Amino acid sequence: MSDFTDLIEEFLAWQSGVRGLSEHSVAAYRSDLYAMAAMLKANVPPQAKNPACDAVTTEDLRACIGALSRQNKAAASINRFIASVRNFFAYCRRFGYIKIDPACDLKTVKNPVRVPKFMSAEEVDALCAQPGQTPLLWPERDTALFEMLYSSGCRVSELAQLKLGDVSAAYDSALVRGKGGKDRRVFFSKEACAALKRYVAERGKTIGKAGAQAAGKTTEALFINRKGGALSARGMRFIVSRYSSAEGTNRHVSPHVFRHTFATAMLRSGADIRAVQEMLGHSSISTTQRYTHVTTEELTALYNRAHPHGSENK
Repeated sequence: MSDFTDLIEEFLAWQSGVRGLSEHSVAAYRSDLYAMAAMLKANVPPQAKNPACDAVTTEDLRACIGALSRQNKAAASINRFIASVRNFFAYCRRFGYIKIDPACDLKTVKNPVRVPKFMSAEEVDALCAQPGQTPLLWPERDTALFEMLYSSGCRVSELAQLKLGDVSAAYDSALVRGKGGKDRRVFFSKEACAALKRYVAERGKTIGKAGAQAAGKTTEALFINRKGGALSARGMRFIVSRYSSAEGTNRHVSPHVFRHTFATAMLRSGADIRAVQEMLGHSSISTTQRYTHVTTEELTALYNRAHPHGSENK
């Protein structure tokens, strides 16, 4: 029987090569599954050290979950671990490595619903204007990045993978590849379209520099660095953090806050939740429903203020 390391690496290769998961998702699987393997070795009886995959029981896996709880891991982290373990053993069962799936009966832990953080329209406008007012890095690129994050609702990893050829000729939409290799079209506002056109003109100048070409760092990526290489998702996070700190909002703004803000704004304006699900690239409607808590809270507050029998009028 193959040991855990062999099976884990085979599973990760399948997730990446066949299912087309992103590097980030594969890294999360790797972290969870190697943690599982380590805990199994630590928690099973001495005679069962380095157990074969088909020797693992449901109780062994529950012991791993219990160990995570004792480490005060967040519910979201534990549930991700459980999902990783379930998918791994389902894979092993599917391809004949085990006869009985020990993870199929694992239950997720209760995860407190967290209202996603989002920005007000005024905060978005201030942040999008920041590169032009305080040119810390590359104003044209950074303005286009902010406007696209806000108007499209894209994940930062999706923008990092976006190629210039994926953008429409009118610069008003693009075809992005989301989680699981699923393609979808996203749309850009007039502000994002104008900012993107200005940036692409500057991008061409950078790509055209002899130094960048000689270094072999030219790329098809839409967003690039000053040397002509592709701008990574990590680089995008740094840019957002740098400008949000300079803007003086006294809050941490990440690229994902733009995504939360997009979803909240769409639902506030009456967009159908199924349409928002499609725009965000969510595979499950329950993920999109997190944003309805924000609008529901606002409606409740409005009712309490305005209705004669509301709590503020009693």
